[in-house]
Amino acid sequence: MIIQSRRVWIAGQFIPAQLELSEGKISAVNGYGTQPADRDYGNDRIVPGFIDIHTHGAYGYDTNDGEPQGLRDWIKRIPEEGVTALLPTTVTQMPGVLEKAVSNIANVVNDGYEGAEILGIHFEGPYLDMKYKGAQPPEAIAKPSVEQFESYQKAAKGKIKYITLAPERDENFALTKYCKKHGVVVSMGHSAATYDQALMGIANGATSMTHVYNGMTPYHHRDPGLVGTALRVRDIYGEIICDGCHSHLAALNNYYTAKGRDYAIMISDSLRAKNCPAGGQYQLGGHDIEVRENGLAYLKGTETIAGSTLKMNKGLKLLVEEAMVPFDSALNSCTINPAKCLGVDDRKGRLVAGYDADLVVLSDSYEVVQTYCRGVGMVDETDGQS
Repeated sequence: MIIQSRRVWIAGQFIPAQLELSEGKISAVNGYGTQPADRDYGNDRIVPGFIDIHTHGAYGYDTNDGEPQGLRDWIKRIPEEGVTALLPTTVTQMPGVLEKAVSNIANVVNDGYEGAEILGIHFEGPYLDMKYKGAQPPEAIAKPSVEQFESYQKAAKGKIKYITLAPERDENFALTKYCKKHGVVVSMGHSAATYDQALMGIANGATSMTHVYNGMTPYHHRDPGLVGTALRVRDIYGEIICDGCHSHLAALNNYYTAKGRDYAIMISDSLRAKNCPAGGQYQLGGHDIEVRENGLAYLKGTETIAGSTLKMNKGLKLLVEEAMVPFDSALNSCTINPAKCLGVDDRKGRLVAGYDADLVVLSDSYEVVQTYCRGVGMVDETDGQS
């Protein structure tokens, strides 16, 4: 199959080009009009597919449900917003629930599915700090344990690729070092760590931070905390929720200015309520949440934010058009940067011959015209745009 556009994102810029897609890969990149195209997208922008490394669910489904059909439906539909790969993300609950959740993901991966690629599991909690737990269920928060994590990884058949933990609770950084040794990305979050403790976390193997600004010690000019660490240590990754509600537009701009093009990672942190009506009643980690008109989910009856309903294409638009983040930095944060963080940048995150044919076609208004997951078109273009 050959597709083309006058604006294809190649080498950090838009150029007229043609992409040949074959057997799930980009088999060739040629000049616009080199061969007859199966689809000409005109002036619509063709960019790499989005990678969401922190997402709990959508369409009424939550990772912790541990139900195969719900997971399959979510993964099949999520390309509607340009997502071509993701890490289904757990939330803190009791061991039996978590083991069922990660086992379900492993089984679906092994049995086969359609849609975005499941790159692994993001294990958020239960090794978190009580003060900065946010909406994570306090009754299930646990002390970091290599032995217990090994049991979760066994249930997951080795599919846990990314873990959020509070480094100051990890005695002698034992779990951090274990995960680093076994190829699991350690992300510091839901944490009361000081600046110095965070530096020691990095020194012992942490390479990312979870939803910067949220669920962590704030920045103060005499006590930089985790936020100050994220801004100062520019060569570690850091997720950030780009809905304009979890973080002010100015804070988004400050963060991207500090991190540059290569280390910011846009995430949705979406809950089951995404693509469901506002005002609905849902649960997260066994606790009731409510979705308000601003699109945010809150623990019911409180002002504690529980997560978002952000669509990734809308996050990109907000970064560029409202937070005034340069387009290349914004796009990198949902394509090549998460790919590098996970170690899959040898096949994802760029439009390069030999890479997976994961790409999204965007209109000037950032609506998704079409998404290709490993060369397969996933959006019914006759139904309008997402």
